[in-house]
Amino acid sequence: MSNAVVLLSGGLDSTTTLAFAKAKGHEVYALSVNYGQRHRVELDRAAIVAKQIGVRDHRFVRIDLLAIGGSALTDAIEVPKDRNEAEMAAGIPVTYVPARNTILLGIALGYAETVNAFDIFVGANSLDYAGYPDCRPEYLAAFGELANLATKAGVEKQGRYQIHAPLIHLSKGEIIREGIRLGVDYSQTVSCYDADENGHACGRCDSCHLRKKGFLEAGIPDPTIYRE
Repeated sequence: MSNAVVLLSGGLDSTTTLAFAKAKGHEVYALSVNYGQRHRVELDRAAIVAKQIGVRDHRFVRIDLLAIGGSALTDAIEVPKDRNEAEMAAGIPVTYVPARNTILLGIALGYAETVNAFDIFVGANSLDYAGYPDCRPEYLAAFGELANLATKAGVEKQGRYQIHAPLIHLSKGEIIREGIRLGVDYSQTVSCYDADENGHACGRCDSCHLRKKGFLEAGIPDPTIYRE
């Protein structure tokens, strides 16, 4: 059984990715990062789903991306609400966090070196999040190359790092159907960019829109508690 590090935010995509990695037979080391996101209640849910699905270890790391801001998730910028799909698809959204996935994958890579894991899983998706430059397949492939050039384990040929994004080409509905097949309890996940302290979703942000659409497409009742 090979070790794997899974970036776990506590959202729908990362939880499905965790279940996928576990189903593939990996010994899973989950990593959750508190980077100052306004919806950090998702981290409480990350702890719950990690226990439900079962991991070897679950680490929490804190960094301060509030210090640089530049995103509606880490700064005093309003989270967009009630946007249609055309508006969501127009350019890079204000909810993009500068260099977030590069930073999180860098931490995951360091963790992977310490636990002898050469497989790193991330819940990136290039369909629903096409506007995010760090969710593209070519970016993830490039980071994989960096991982093998920038680490002791990679340079000494102890193994070859691979960045896995099993949801990269799936629609939200397909992701949900796969998660249900794997036994994921989506009632415990938080996707909302503006969730309250109880994890109740706003029902109006881009992420809530995609989540609602996904459950509708999957033909599965949405267990999310929406405030509005």
